[in-house]
Amino acid sequence: MTRHGKNCTAGAVYTYHEKRKDTAASGYGTQSIRLGKDAIKDFDCCCLSLQPCQDPVMTLDGFLYEKQAILEYILHQKTEIAKRMKAYEKQKQAQKSNSQLESKSEERERVERFKIRENSIVSKPINPFTSGLNTGGEKGRTDGSSAESSTAGSAASSSQSLPSFWIPSLTPQSKPTLLKKPSKAVLCPMSGRPIKMNELITVRFTPLDSSLDRVALLIRQDRYVCAVTRDVLGNSVPCAVLRPSGTVVTQECVEKLIKRDMIDPVSGDKLSDRDIIPMQRVRMYFYKVEVGKQNFSGIFLMYSMRSKNGVLYFGFK
Repeated sequence: MTRHGKNCTAGAVYTYHEKRKDTAASGYGTQSIRLGKDAIKDFDCCCLSLQPCQDPVMTLDGFLYEKQAILEYILHQKTEIAKRMKAYEKQKQAQKSNSQLESKSEERERVERFKIRENSIVSKPINPFTSGLNTGGEKGRTDGSSAESSTAGSAASSSQSLPSFWIPSLTPQSKPTLLKKPSKAVLCPMSGRPIKMNELITVRFTPLDSSLDRVALLIRQDRYVCAVTRDVLGNSVPCAVLRPSGTVVTQECVEKLIKRDMIDPVSGDKLSDRDIIPMQRVRMYFYKVEVGKQNFSGIFLMYSMRSKNGVLYFGFK
């Protein structure tokens, strides 16, 4: 009995330590995941086609694309935005015509009620001997009409408060879904921020062996090097792009050499903090979700970005 108090199962509370230990042993319910090497995209591959870039360009957020792929994406998105804008304008015109028809019908009903009210006025000769009776009769009719109107109002209020949806007067009606005004900005498929053609930066990789052609270069694992230090570039090496020249250098070279003078070592232009764009390394893996009888599959993307104030945050697509 002395060992019972020292066992982990002796307490009546399922502690956080026990939960973490059981979760790590079972592999289910964890909030962290370890991605393998196959889940990491090569640093010189396009974020859309996932193939090595032949004519690479980069956004201001540091995502690398093939020029042809990103231009086709932008044109396709502009076409879709034009279609959605056309549908929105059509819906707007339909709403305007419906409101005009409703206003015309209300005006017509108002005129009809006025005509009926004017035609119902009939003048009768005044009889001095029966004026009191007429007054009393008119008063009685007025009281009766007010009672009928109050009864009708109470009936209408009671019909509105009825929970019986199967009554024809309370049957719900399906209304068409109203379209929202689409945004005219084309969004980046990775960061979700607006992207423009004139903001794309042409990237120039320095090959490890300039004598090799493109096919022979793609076969090799080590293809490119830093333009300044000649260090081999890879997925494990943080890289950055210098905006004026578009050359790719390592982040270590930026911290130790370039930030001292803030001058582009290739073109000789002066640099600012905005001209040094770190390349984003995207991790992805295939996922499949079954909802009912429908299967959804796609690619799960995870990337990390460092903001201007140095805060590291993650995004998921």
